[in-house]
Amino acid sequence: MNNDAQLYPIAVLIDELKHEDLTLRLNAIHKLSTIALALGPERARNELIAFLDESIDDEDELLMALAEELGNFVPYVGGPEYAHVLLSPLDNLAAVEEPLAVESLNRICEVLVKEQVETYFLPLVRRLTAGDWFTSRTSATGLYHVAYGKIQGSPSQAVMRSLFKGLCQDDTPMVRRAATTNLAIFVKKIPREVIIDEITPLFHSLAQDDQDSVRLLTVEVLISIASQLSPTDNQSHLLATLRNLLSDKSWRVRYMVADRFVKIAEAVGPEIVKSEMVNAFIRLLKDSEAEVRTSIAGQIPGFCKLIDRDILLRDIMPPVKSLINDVSQHVRAALAKEISALSPVVGKDNTIEHLLPMFLQLLKDDFPDVRLNIISKLEQVNNVIGIDRLSQSLLPAIVQLAEDKQWRVRLAIIEYIPLLASQLGVEFFDEKLGNLCMSWLGDIVFSIREAATINLRKLTEVFGVEWAKNTIIPKVLAMGSHPNYLYRMTTIFAITILAPAVNVEVIRNYILPIVNQLVSDPIPNIRFNVAKSYEVLGQTLEMSLEGKELLEAQVKPALDKLAGDQDADVKYFAEKARNLIFG
Repeated sequence: MNNDAQLYPIAVLIDELKHEDLTLRLNAIHKLSTIALALGPERARNELIAFLDESIDDEDELLMALAEELGNFVPYVGGPEYAHVLLSPLDNLAAVEEPLAVESLNRICEVLVKEQVETYFLPLVRRLTAGDWFTSRTSATGLYHVAYGKIQGSPSQAVMRSLFKGLCQDDTPMVRRAATTNLAIFVKKIPREVIIDEITPLFHSLAQDDQDSVRLLTVEVLISIASQLSPTDNQSHLLATLRNLLSDKSWRVRYMVADRFVKIAEAVGPEIVKSEMVNAFIRLLKDSEAEVRTSIAGQIPGFCKLIDRDILLRDIMPPVKSLINDVSQHVRAALAKEISALSPVVGKDNTIEHLLPMFLQLLKDDFPDVRLNIISKLEQVNNVIGIDRLSQSLLPAIVQLAEDKQWRVRLAIIEYIPLLASQLGVEFFDEKLGNLCMSWLGDIVFSIREAATINLRKLTEVFGVEWAKNTIIPKVLAMGSHPNYLYRMTTIFAITILAPAVNVEVIRNYILPIVNQLVSDPIPNIRFNVAKSYEVLGQTLEMSLEGKELLEAQVKPALDKLAGDQDADVKYFAEKARNLIFG
């Protein structure tokens, strides 16, 4: 390649990057790796990166794209040995608080050796940390943890901690927020003695910040520090601040505490859980803010696993029960989603005594999401108390919900039926739920009818072909003569889904006659679904000699007739099925 040809990619790139069209400039950035590959590592370092360093655009979308591209650019500049040349353009991007620039800088830092970090990366971190604009300092907070881990044993580590402390005490709340967020990551790279001497005082200061948007972020810092220290250390160095956070005046802070409650409990150790966090948990269950109660409701099973069952039943269960009547529907929905998971924790007898009454009340809640959440998790209860007890207690409520006005609730019941059927047995199912399952086939909502047909196949897999032949197939086929075309359509859907689960005898004696009958249906939508049904039936029938005979004797003539249909869709699906089955 001559020099003129080599210069061409950069010349084109310059023109495209200066073009008024944003899309063209964006495409140019996405071509950077291709151009770098054509130039080779040396010219990519000396020319392309230098050009990019001088040509930083001010469009956010372009800055994001460039930052992301440069994070993957190490191979194009000659590998880790030269990776530091990428720092300069990313330095400029990070100065305007481009998060992807910070990610790319950290990715590059990962491949640098200790000397490169000291020589090239730390000066960049210092510049950003001392920047006049808060955007620069905000970006700097995200660059400490990787670099710190790369310079183990260096005096520069103490300098980095001192610089980071300054960011945590910055006058601008946005910088303090970013520093607090990144302190939770940074602390994982710091040894125990330094955490106790330097980081915990910093944490205490941030946890008392006048901005609640800073204080709420210290919850993650608490978890990180507590995870690095021993339970004894946590008692000595974190307990006072933990108490303040647990009862903070801002509901947003209490919300964050509630949202991370189990993680906090696991990190601080069992003694603090017993002495402090049980009472705090009860207070949060009774909090004045619905958002806090919603959040802590999601922590009920996880926290209850960490405490003695006696404490759970005596102290925690009463306020949990009170949430059933909470004024907020979101609190009740959160409780319904989690309460079933308490069954394995409290055991069979306590589930029957304490939880079953709660389930029954939640199943009658006015808010559909509450009913939906309790239904979707009943399997956990079944595993503890058994289907007999569950069906005796909850079956009437389940049957009632099967006709719920909210279709999503009906859908959840349908999806739960196969599990219930496998546990109840065929006789109990036929007596209590059989007619219910058939009624869903005539539901006004298509999603319910569709789910009901899938449900029939699952039930056939549970109870067997003989059961399906005697119990559900006759009822399905009867709908094939219904004057309402939607019922006839449901018949086609149902038998199409059922076909792979039954044998050739059932297809020959029951399914094919009704499908053949519907070939002449006046509704085109039904005729082309008949063609699609033949396609599925063909895959089942061609697996046996008798099935192949049926294909030739009955299916082929029917598809030939449909292939001559006046409706274009019917013709298309008939020809598609015919080609697939007969080639």
